[in-house]
Amino acid sequence: MSRESINIVVNNEVLNVPIKTLVVQALGAEDNLDIVGGLISNEIVSLHTPLSVPVSISPITRNSREGRQLVNRTSTILLEYVLATKFKDYFFQLGQAMGQGYYYALRSAPKPLEEVDYKELSQKINEALQKAIEDDLQFHSKLYNVETACVLLKDHQGSMLRLLETWPYAQVLLANIGHFYVIQHGPIAPSSKYCCGLRILPYEQGFILQFSGKQPNVAPNAHRRLLDTYRENRSWNEMIGVSSVGDLNESVLSGHISEVIRVQEGLHEKKIIEIADLIAKGREKLRLICIAGPSSSGKTTFLKRLSVQLRVAGVDPVPISLDDYYRNRDDRPRDAQGNIDFEALECLDIPLLTEHLQALVRGERILEPHYDFKKGVRVPPEKFTPLQLAPNQVLLIEGIHGLNPAITESVPQEARFRIFVSALTQLTVDEHTRISTSNTRLLRRIVRDRRYRGTSAADTIERWPSVRRGEQRNIFPFQEHCDVMFNSSLIYETAILKTFAWRYLLEVPRTHPSRITAQSLLRFLDMFVPIFPDDIPSNSILREFIGGSNFAY
Repeated sequence: MSRESINIVVNNEVLNVPIKTLVVQALGAEDNLDIVGGLISNEIVSLHTPLSVPVSISPITRNSREGRQLVNRTSTILLEYVLATKFKDYFFQLGQAMGQGYYYALRSAPKPLEEVDYKELSQKINEALQKAIEDDLQFHSKLYNVETACVLLKDHQGSMLRLLETWPYAQVLLANIGHFYVIQHGPIAPSSKYCCGLRILPYEQGFILQFSGKQPNVAPNAHRRLLDTYRENRSWNEMIGVSSVGDLNESVLSGHISEVIRVQEGLHEKKIIEIADLIAKGREKLRLICIAGPSSSGKTTFLKRLSVQLRVAGVDPVPISLDDYYRNRDDRPRDAQGNIDFEALECLDIPLLTEHLQALVRGERILEPHYDFKKGVRVPPEKFTPLQLAPNQVLLIEGIHGLNPAITESVPQEARFRIFVSALTQLTVDEHTRISTSNTRLLRRIVRDRRYRGTSAADTIERWPSVRRGEQRNIFPFQEHCDVMFNSSLIYETAILKTFAWRYLLEVPRTHPSRITAQSLLRFLDMFVPIFPDDIPSNSILREFIGGSNFAY
């Protein structure tokens, strides 16, 4: 074999190619927009990555989870380029994931915001974005020393420069289109043509960058609760003075992080008190409080803290667990692989649950069942517990199906109050990179499961896609049905979780499929200055995952 060539493996075929052959060339995908990246040693790489050593390569397609993330990352950079070059007088702030895309709020414009025609502005941005896609603009990636990167990024709003103030390495990877530069936070596509299907949809005081044109238009009142919660938490961030990872790192190094923690936890407590007061105000009619939310959103701690504040407000909460209404293990539905589908609504004995809820709301006595998780069956009826609500008591149910109408529709609407708990991360990395809410919850779960349930990070990551599918099917469709949405995310939590998660992620074997996600999370945690948990209150939602809570779980 020539020193100027190497052997690579593509689709189980050994190929001899020149050194510095690009991944896109090795995969034969120059004209295939469905292949958006490559997989080498369980790590995602860009198609324009040159090869210098013998490797085995697999294609990453745009319909895969990793492929979607890569295209979305590329798309946000392209949009930032369009905004920076064509709409310099407007400043849009990247916000919450919404409507199969990202919401961008207009924060400043050449005229007062109330005079802006958002529909017309969105149409102009969309036209400029489509033109950029058609022009097939080339993306370039290169490592620069941090000092040079700061010069190249000088025209940005500031969060990228603040991030580089605590950058842990001597060099940083930048992506550029012509003279427009951004920090590159993972593999991207080679050019703008890979962003086909993007579109801009006007929404409220801004727009939604929708990643797939196949998605329907967003209804004017869609995601109302989500948007209201997003705006409330954005105002919290501004009050605290921490809106980006760079801001957070600065507060850690300056010694102000203890104050940030206290204010953030105080805001959480204030919100919980507001919810308890709402319930107390309607307690003459309210008999059922439903709490739902996705995995690792902190539902259990929220319920315990809400129970305390309800008692302060003169309401006696009586918790009932949906887990005790599980069907016997052999009677539960199974997925396509033959495994028990734990997230399916049919796992619950809905007729019995409906009967009991109706009886309790009427003030009648029931025998509450209990479930033996070791044996996978309901305990005998003689071991059921009598339960009846007193006049000053309300029933609390918590679980992933807590807002599903199939569970609560038998209870009069005026008698129920619905709460959705979710970790809606509001911290951004920089102008074009948001922090995934899903990744935040995954980090919480990795830490909790590894520390207290004996589950490795590799196993937690491997199961996560199944958990996410269950959430999309059983939880998120009902989030807008809630009366109140509580954001359990803490502005400082990733810096705390890093202290624990770093080691657990390094335990994932390089040959394990979960290494792909583990490697991505490690790169993400790289950007945070770690925080020790000493100042975290014992009733914090974060304590549910890192330990040290004054609540029993």
